[in-house]
Amino acid sequence: MAETGASPAVPSPDAALSPLARAEHFVWLTARVLEQRRFAYHFLEGAGGDAAADAVETALTSYATADGGYGYALEPDLRGPVSQPLHTGHALGVLDSIRRCGGQRVERVCRYLTSVSTSEGALPAIHPSQRGYPSAPFMPIVDNPPSELLATGPVVGLLHRNEVWHAWLFRATDFCWTAVESLEKSHPYEIQAAVAFLDGAPDRPRARAAADRLGRLVRAQGLAALDPENLDACPVQPGYAPGEHHFPHDFAKDPESLARSWFTDAEMERSLDFLVRDQAADGGWPVRWRQWAPGTSMEARPIVTIQALRTLRAYGRDIA
Repeated sequence: MAETGASPAVPSPDAALSPLARAEHFVWLTARVLEQRRFAYHFLEGAGGDAAADAVETALTSYATADGGYGYALEPDLRGPVSQPLHTGHALGVLDSIRRCGGQRVERVCRYLTSVSTSEGALPAIHPSQRGYPSAPFMPIVDNPPSELLATGPVVGLLHRNEVWHAWLFRATDFCWTAVESLEKSHPYEIQAAVAFLDGAPDRPRARAAADRLGRLVRAQGLAALDPENLDACPVQPGYAPGEHHFPHDFAKDPESLARSWFTDAEMERSLDFLVRDQAADGGWPVRWRQWAPGTSMEARPIVTIQALRTLRAYGRDIA
């Protein structure tokens, strides 16, 4: 008999079900409304239609702030009602995924980005307005935060990919080029941000050249675990959580990414095989970064789960 007051075991779906069916069980059990709507848009009946996109956009609007940004823990590791660049980048990613990254909503976002940019015209990872609200201890809050490729790269890449033109983009794009082309030593999350920028950058020859150099850097510095069966060969980066490895599929989330050329076919197949096996008994995929509060992992896992399914599908894996 379970101890009175103890947390119940998480109900798990039938192990014989498909990865998609098990993930659907997990999403309905644990996810926020936004991720439920996103799951429906990508994977359920009526997927990709206007009604499903409208539902995602309506759910996303609940995270919007009066200054044109997004807050309210849209990015689960930053809590509270204030807008932040990382929340706003997350929102743009959602809009991009439903083909709604344009129009007045993005014009408002660009005005917000302008208001929180540094003197270089780029974005800080954390704006000082976060002070006083809960946030992950690995996201320090400082009074004059520096420009960060981590925050700026994905936003600039998405806006360019959606052919958005706004005055904010000029200096922010220059910042990203300088940051990417000067990287000598990095870490996986910064590399992911660089890839997000390069995949959307309009100067394709320059982007391919920069990506080729970054790929050599990733391999030379052992930033990607090329053999999931031998993780000892790829030590976790300093300051990361135990087991916080990054794999080829984390950098090349779809085969059209410039990062795909960094890895052999065999390395990518091993990575995708590992991603399939990484689905937990409850139907969701795990969060590998450091957990610091009870609710953040539960909110983040459906986000990670949707990304895992989208990556597997993009590479032609049978998830249904």
